[in-house]
Amino acid sequence: MAKDSTPDKSRATGSGASRSGGRGTGGRTRPPTQVVAQQRPWGLIAGALAVVVFAAAVITYAVVQVREADALSVDSIDEIAGAVAYEYEGGEHVQTPVDYEQFPPVGGQHDPVWADCTGTVYDVDIRHENAVHSLEHGAVWITYNPDEVSDADVETLAGLVDGVSGRMLSPSEGQESPISVQSWGEQLQVDSAEDERIKQFADLMTYKSDDFPEPGATCEQPTFLADPPLENDDPAAAAEDPADAGTTTAP
Repeated sequence: MAKDSTPDKSRATGSGASRSGGRGTGGRTRPPTQVVAQQRPWGLIAGALAVVVFAAAVITYAVVQVREADALSVDSIDEIAGAVAYEYEGGEHVQTPVDYEQFPPVGGQHDPVWADCTGTVYDVDIRHENAVHSLEHGAVWITYNPDEVSDADVETLAGLVDGVSGRMLSPSEGQESPISVQSWGEQLQVDSAEDERIKQFADLMTYKSDDFPEPGATCEQPTFLADPPLENDDPAAAAEDPADAGTTTAP
């Protein structure tokens, strides 16, 4: 019997599909992979370093300031070179001029009305009898000879006083040293407003309760502050009724 000459369709189809599939696989190309390089955040790193450097500078400055403050700190008037101590008990109240042993005075009899000492900067030579009463309340009184110091010196001294309760500053005509610092029974005289002993004295003696007669007494005196009597005023004009100005009882 003669063989059927009809081609085997299944073979032809399979063969064609195979060839077609081969062409499809061999004819396509895979697109190249894009590699993105990772960028370092240099801006953030620089900012962080700047913060670290700034913080280190602030800490260093604070440490230096603390060390300088510790170096100036004293615990006794004896540690301040040139400071002199005097023996004074609580002073009697008088309304007449007092012939003080020290100039400016540091203790003794005084006026019933105290000078305002709430961090007060006076531009006049206040009456000394009133200032001594403030010392009795624990104040530190810085005085200067206006003929011996500059305006810049006065500003430096005012920076130690202004707004600090228990301190006051005033010119003192004719005092021997350019600058003098007083508390009740202690005094320091210096030549320069930059002298670190001024701050040492003020920090140690302001309201130092074991060194003045009336701890706890107020430094506020608005009547005196409004119209301070002057050192060269007529004593009769400077005297006033203690009941009107506010006083403390004589010790």
